[in-house]
Amino acid sequence: MKKIQMVDLKVQYESIKDQVNRSFEEIIDSTAFINGPEVQKFQKELENYLGVKHVIPCANGTDALQIAMMGLGLKPGDEVITADFTFAATVEVIALLQLTPVLVDVEPDTFNIDPEAIKKAITSKTKAIVPVHLFGQAANMDAIMEIAKEHNLNVIEDNAQAIGGNFHSIDGNVYKTGTMGDVSATSFFPSKNLGCYGDGGAIFTNNDKLAHTIRGIVNHGMYERYHHDVVGVNSRLDSLQAAVLRAKLPLLDTYNDARQKAADKYDEAFKGQSDIQIPKREEDRDAHVFHQYTLKITNGKRDELAKHLQEKNIPFGIYYPIPLHLQKAYVDERYKEADFPVTNTLVKEVISLPMHTELDDEQITYITRTIKEFFNM
Repeated sequence: MKKIQMVDLKVQYESIKDQVNRSFEEIIDSTAFINGPEVQKFQKELENYLGVKHVIPCANGTDALQIAMMGLGLKPGDEVITADFTFAATVEVIALLQLTPVLVDVEPDTFNIDPEAIKKAITSKTKAIVPVHLFGQAANMDAIMEIAKEHNLNVIEDNAQAIGGNFHSIDGNVYKTGTMGDVSATSFFPSKNLGCYGDGGAIFTNNDKLAHTIRGIVNHGMYERYHHDVVGVNSRLDSLQAAVLRAKLPLLDTYNDARQKAADKYDEAFKGQSDIQIPKREEDRDAHVFHQYTLKITNGKRDELAKHLQEKNIPFGIYYPIPLHLQKAYVDERYKEADFPVTNTLVKEVISLPMHTELDDEQITYITRTIKEFFNM
């Protein structure tokens, strides 16, 4: 059996090696390293894939979130509601812009932001909601968009973990994650479902005016060289990363299908294990693209299991071990522990197993057998 990796980028590279290497040579020969043809082509191809009017590439996913908020014109003191159970980048940019983060609890089965908790957190200062499509499955966008419409709030989708996923709306339509809110941000970090070979990100929107503003922000506030019309940043996707993403984008659905099939095998193996709760999937199979395959260990032995996996050379992740409201940078007297019962439980129960496009049956069998043996010891 080949060595088990949490993410196996090397094997994935082999299938696109010739195209990537050829593109790299062409870019180096042309020296069009910033905003070159590869970036422009990738932008159009991703717009077509998502069915969205505007894709604005940028340097990374964290920048994408910050730029989206800048583009909406949010002001210091404005409140932005987001999930307590997620990676810090989501709340980090809120704080950097001197906005007021408002953390709320999540749903126990999907791990996504709880619409009922959003409703309770809205005040006269609330200006935006940031749902995070965590681990590869969309938040309840029907409910979130309804809340936003009722209270005249902006919705910024954090789509860093769910690109390529679908949301089956109650209106009968199927939407790609990242295309439903006012604006969306994504990351192309190497381990993402669509990842480059360095840092990269993008912002999506169907709003022409907002897209124009954002295009200026990513380039020092310039629409014409040395004319700075808005306050901007330096955040651009380089051509080499765009070339990698162009090679991978036509394969994204295949990659996600491979993840879903691996998740099917995990699900089947863990059936009947009373102390293991498998990830909830919405009824439509294509709604979850499994950036992570995350179990809940409900008998209090998550950390013991983690130690067992380590001894058996099986990588794992604990996403996330500390709620954002308890992180030193974001502690706030407004938060009460009683407001976060789900998150405070999840941080003690969750464990993510290896999940990538090259995961094979032998590896899955070894991983699942090792876990079941632990619970039968």
